Amino acid sequence: MRLSQIASFFARACFFVLIVAGLGGCSSVVYAPKSAVRTGTVRTSTLKQMETFNMDRAAPILIRIYKEESTLEVWKQDRSGKFALLNSYPICKFSGNLGPKLMQGDHQAPEGFYDIAPDQMNPNSSEYLAFNTGYPNAFDRSLGRTGSFLMVHGGCRSVGCYAMTDYAMEEIYGLVDEAFKGVQEKVQLQAFPFRMTAQNLASHAGDPNMPFWEMLKAGSDAFSAAERPPRVAVCDRRYVFNPAVGGEFDPSAPCPVGIDATPIASALPPSREASARAVPPKTGTIAYRTVDPIAQKLKESLRGIY
Repeated sequence: MRLSQIASFFARACFFVLIVAGLGGCSSVVYAPKSAVRTGTVRTSTLKQMETFNMDRAAPILIRIYKEESTLEVWKQDRSGKFALLNSYPICKFSGNLGPKLMQGDHQAPEGFYDIAPDQMNPNSSEYLAFNTGYPNAFDRSLGRTGSFLMVHGGCRSVGCYAMTDYAMEEIYGLVDEAFKGVQEKVQLQAFPFRMTAQNLASHAGDPNMPFWEMLKAGSDAFSAAERPPRVAVCDRRYVFNPAVGGEFDPSAPCPVGIDATPIASALPPSREASARAVPPKTGTIAYRTVDPIAQKLKESLRGIY
């Protein structure tokens, strides 16, 4: 009788964990054991691209995501030390609208600057292959933003994630995996609402997310200037890029004097840029504010559901 009660309790606990995980992010959080672990495969055409662009196969990479264009880009370091666009992949589906993720249950795909580490890779995902974006990061946490298990994964369904299809994810995962097997410790992921041009910002003038997007543009411009991933820090509840002051910062404390002294450029040299596949824009916004009334309304509407 006691064994039966223990078994019943254990089953209910497992079911509860799966339900909570599903509400917090994508279903890809299920790490079910498989007989063979998938690692992804880099296609022959992409390997030829690396040769053409003077890139080592195990060289570091960077990932850039654009919601409005529904595009994920993989950039890779060439033998000169600079990063160039290696390949672009259409996003099959992402959740929510343009704007950052604010809280668990809002079904928003995140925007911002994140790090992917080897322990965030999931070769046994229920969505074929997946890796965790790293949301919430220090910036998100400094604003009290919540959520978990926000993934880039296979398939074409999304609950706060970026779904890439199994075919695309096979290669994206393989490129990340091979970079980790080289010398890269973390892969920077830059998630944007759209390509961070002055024209695109102007076309969204008046959007309540504009202060947040202008901050993201500063990071995008820093990458464009150096053609290398910027060093990202957080202080005063904001991102700073390639800070002139070294050391660790308190995300909620005022920034050190002179932290924004590093100049940045506004455009990537055309020879290293590639055109993206255009798709119809997705509309809608969620505001960026330290104390966000829209977030409060969402929280009230979701109370009792999540």
